[in-house]
Amino acid sequence: MTSADASPAAARAISSAAGPVLDVVIPVYNEEADLAQCVHRLHAYLRDTVPYGYRITIADNASTDGTLAVADGLADEIPEVDVVHLDQKGRGRALNAVWSASDAQVLAYLDVDMSTDLAALLPLVAPLISGHSDLAIGSRLARGARVVRGPKREIISRCYNLILRGTLAARFSDAQCGFKAIRADVAKRLLPLVEDTGWFFDTELLVLAQRAGLRTHEVPVDWIDDPHSSVNIIATAAADLRGVARMIRAFARGTLPVGELRAQLGREPIGVSTPGVPPKLATQLVRFAAIGVGSTLAYLLLFVVLRGGFGAQAANLVALLLTAVANTAANRRFTFGVRGTHGAGRHQFEGLIVFGLGLALTSGALALLHSGSEPGRAAELIVLVLANLAATVLRFLLFRNWVFRKSR
Repeated sequence: MTSADASPAAARAISSAAGPVLDVVIPVYNEEADLAQCVHRLHAYLRDTVPYGYRITIADNASTDGTLAVADGLADEIPEVDVVHLDQKGRGRALNAVWSASDAQVLAYLDVDMSTDLAALLPLVAPLISGHSDLAIGSRLARGARVVRGPKREIISRCYNLILRGTLAARFSDAQCGFKAIRADVAKRLLPLVEDTGWFFDTELLVLAQRAGLRTHEVPVDWIDDPHSSVNIIATAAADLRGVARMIRAFARGTLPVGELRAQLGREPIGVSTPGVPPKLATQLVRFAAIGVGSTLAYLLLFVVLRGGFGAQAANLVALLLTAVANTAANRRFTFGVRGTHGAGRHQFEGLIVFGLGLALTSGALALLHSGSEPGRAAELIVLVLANLAATVLRFLLFRNWVFRKSR
């Protein structure tokens, strides 16, 4: 065999006989200006780099401009390009539909803005093809990632992943990077359980995979923010938080067949979590402080985001409630060493009582501040930080001596 015979094209010709190994989906909505450039770049990369059969599937999410016509033109031009048109919007809906119908062994997707460097695509899918991992995600927060984006998106991304760790015990570092892949046999089992049709689709899929004991491979990526992105950050964040609440309810009620999935797909042995020995006081203080800092940052971010559409009191209530749930869950597991689902509902209920005391402190501080002249946003934030410090001390004492007391 000559060196030319060993090229990626020759290897692809052999592997394509049984259908494509890789199906890369590009979900689009009104992207007529950027779609052609994205597909040509992706096709050139796959043609020159990937040594097995591939397909590029453009998933048109009910576009109202000329996106579908551009997609059809690309399919006529490039044999490896297919087009699927959906009558309803939703990135999650598009990925679910295309992945469910695909005959490829590995399913991937990337965003049309090409924010992620394509050099990470082969490292993303290789562990899935080899059988080493079940899912793979590009991560902007993993060690080695190189990211260019504004502070607003950076803070929102980190706070969202902190909330996922506190509420759903997520162990992956970046839920929302638009650069992921999954084995087709795993997708066939997980996709019917994913309810979200929008941006929370990624998070829901990853949490289900983690609970099923599947292995997720993370690839640090080079990522440059698209300043012209049409994503509504506030609406997306609100939808994601609703998705988190829905999954918490589903796990609490036992409506998701996690045990069955673990038995059929999981790599880890099925075991029963036990409370174990709680950490010592010094360790508890350090962990409680770390979680408190993260919760405070998440709270302040949510307050600033919500303050634009609500009054100060309403924004304070919603921000404090969301971070209180995440804070209780994180402290339950990491600070006080309580594992498993036994007593989780009672702990959250009592945590809400503690939250009520914190709300009284912060709301009272705001009421005093607003009793005179109208203060500025900076003054509001300073008062809220001081009030939250007092509430934090009270929260630790109540958590340690009441909510998570070992003798209970």
